Amino acid sequence: MPAADTKSGNYGLADTHIHLEKYEPEQIAAMLEEFRAADGEFVVAVSMDLESARRTRQLAEQYPHLVRPAYGFHPEQPLPSAEDEDALFGWMEKQAALSVASPESKLSFSRMTAVGEVGLPYYARLEAKERGETLDEAGYIRLLERFIIFAAKHNLPVILHAVYEDADTACDLLERHRVKRAHFHWFKGSESTVNRMIANGYCISFTPDLLYEEEIRTLARLYPTHLVMTETDGPWPFEGPFEGRTTHPSMTEAVCREWAKLHGLTQQDARRQLIQNARRFYGRHSLKID
Repeated sequence: MPAADTKSGNYGLADTHIHLEKYEPEQIAAMLEEFRAADGEFVVAVSMDLESARRTRQLAEQYPHLVRPAYGFHPEQPLPSAEDEDALFGWMEKQAALSVASPESKLSFSRMTAVGEVGLPYYARLEAKERGETLDEAGYIRLLERFIIFAAKHNLPVILHAVYEDADTACDLLERHRVKRAHFHWFKGSESTVNRMIANGYCISFTPDLLYEEEIRTLARLYPTHLVMTETDGPWPFEGPFEGRTTHPSMTEAVCREWAKLHGLTQQDARRQLIQNARRFYGRHSLKID
């Protein structure tokens, strides 16, 4: 039976997008212990590049019941060299192979969970435009397609950094390669893009800015409840009631509470829906935290 009910009677929490390896080791240990005590079930730790992925894998091995690793290349940075790109994909191939080879071992708890974070450089493109420059996106689109092909090959979900018009390009690639398990984290986009994503069954996740950003609150009211998850994108800092606070996975509790209000749900019903969505998308339905 899934770990639905915790000692406090609440349904569990999931932070489905956090850059865990960006925190100091002491912070990580304390955060994960506090998260577990607050009914935290798991976090999905995403990666920036190969070195980041290696650190993330170490954390998954160190905290096998709590940390589910995702490997990729964050698009808001210069493209990797051909050599570095091939090294990353070669390493990821080994991780995917290990996951398949040892499904019943302890490794199964720290196996590669998803491809991510990957996507397109929306904000880098805006910054280039402000400098009077043009960012050549062809290389980023090619790289994203390679990640999506990898995800399709290994039947892994994809965690996407793709907002506004970039989301349509991402949808084109996902549809081309018939990848259904797509998670658009901290998404913003047009009504037509939102409708397209809903029709395809793509998931989105909300951060603590759900409490104070009207654009995000409007999206939360519209998006189907069975396609929604919670995240923090830590260590990214937040405003409003979170001003000056270190971003913590337990902030997902506030996201759950606010999302419940927006949909007229009880806190318990909202938490049940959100954790079931996260479990379904990221698998391991029988995982129980002792």
